[in-house]
Amino acid sequence: MDNGDTDFTGKCVLVVGGSSGIGNGIAHAFKQRGADVHVWGTRASASDYDGVEGSDVTDLGYSCVNVGDPNVIEAAAAPFGGRLDVLVLCQGTVEYGRKEFEREGWDKVVAVNLNSLIHCTRKFKPQLQDAQGSVTIVSSLSGYRANIGNPAYAASKAGAINLTKSLGQAWAKSGIRVNGLAPGLVATKLTKVTTENPKRRDAAIAKIPTGRLGTPEDMAGVALFLASPLAKYVCGQTILVDGGLAL
Repeated sequence: MDNGDTDFTGKCVLVVGGSSGIGNGIAHAFKQRGADVHVWGTRASASDYDGVEGSDVTDLGYSCVNVGDPNVIEAAAAPFGGRLDVLVLCQGTVEYGRKEFEREGWDKVVAVNLNSLIHCTRKFKPQLQDAQGSVTIVSSLSGYRANIGNPAYAASKAGAINLTKSLGQAWAKSGIRVNGLAPGLVATKLTKVTTENPKRRDAAIAKIPTGRLGTPEDMAGVALFLASPLAKYVCGQTILVDGGLAL
């Protein structure tokens, strides 16, 4: 393998949901390999993430964009003067306490986890086509199976996986590669209900063949691959990155 295959020097990368957790790990992985990286998050300014666990927006461009609202997405300024080589969609939310069975919880989760994906990709399609670039959609292992207490999360992630297939097929002839990755259990703010409960965490790890939780860096490695020339013949696929949990 040529090390140049994962050199993103001169490339412009936008990571939606890149202010914390998996998205933040992905953003820094591209930055470390030479890319100019901009992230979208939910807080008013980059400084609002100072001291927040799992968040480091140092040396990253930042914009506050509420992707749950399609009008906000449409109005958001395009980073890098409109150029874009790589779009990573890592936005996500979940509602616990069986809130997703109610209209408000369902609508909130689906708006962020599924609807915003098509609105973001539509917005940036012209720039991605000009650059012959790529899109990576981050879904979840939950998109392949039931998720107790979280029907909107599971349904939205299943939709994200199928959207990846559909956009991959539709946009390949335009020179845009669309693929995805599906994390298993990664310790982030969305999974604290499990990862910070020793009994639940130990039970979960016991089901993972590799014997540990995933990390944002584990996810970043696959994101780099999918955006690189190494994956130039990969189209519409979602790679499970779960330590074997789905087995």
